[in-house]
Amino acid sequence: MKFPDETEIKKLRKGLDITQSQLASMSGVSQSTIAKMERGAIKGSYESVTKIFNVLDQEIMRRKQGLKAKDVMTSNVISVQMDVSVRQASDMMRQSGYSQLPVFEGKQHVGSLSEYDILSRLRDGARMDDLGRLTVAAVMADPYPIVNEETPAEALTSLLSSTNAVLVSKKGAVVGILTRSDVLKLISQ
Repeated sequence: MKFPDETEIKKLRKGLDITQSQLASMSGVSQSTIAKMERGAIKGSYESVTKIFNVLDQEIMRRKQGLKAKDVMTSNVISVQMDVSVRQASDMMRQSGYSQLPVFEGKQHVGSLSEYDILSRLRDGARMDDLGRLTVAAVMADPYPIVNEETPAEALTSLLSSTNAVLVSKKGAVVGILTRSDVLKLISQ
């Protein structure tokens, strides 16, 4: 199999809006090796180059298939109400395995809560017991962007480079959520 020159990796990766770390995770080739190959500092092994170009080729093909947000979203949206305590929300995150949750007031999306938001408060001097008693409204961050279920999947990659998650709506109602890990899972399929 003939591949383009290794220095083309960067061009293809950037065109797909994939970081070196993401490419490393998807291909199983270390990020430092990818960086050196992109600079032309080393020649990668046949196995490494094959893995990288196969992953990039799969991603190009996936994007050509015209996937939409509804095709890649997780439809079971685990969320929290803004009047719930941070302790309850933290328990919910731990039990569900999610590191961030959309925050709602009734059915209205009003914010987001992540492990990072909670840990930042602790780092800034908040006491654990005091923080646990606060409501989510007191510590939540900005709401996640909302896209229509027909939004092309490739448009989501650039959006997810600046936010932890994107909510997906159908006729004004939230029907799903997309995170960076959801997009990365598609690449390995």
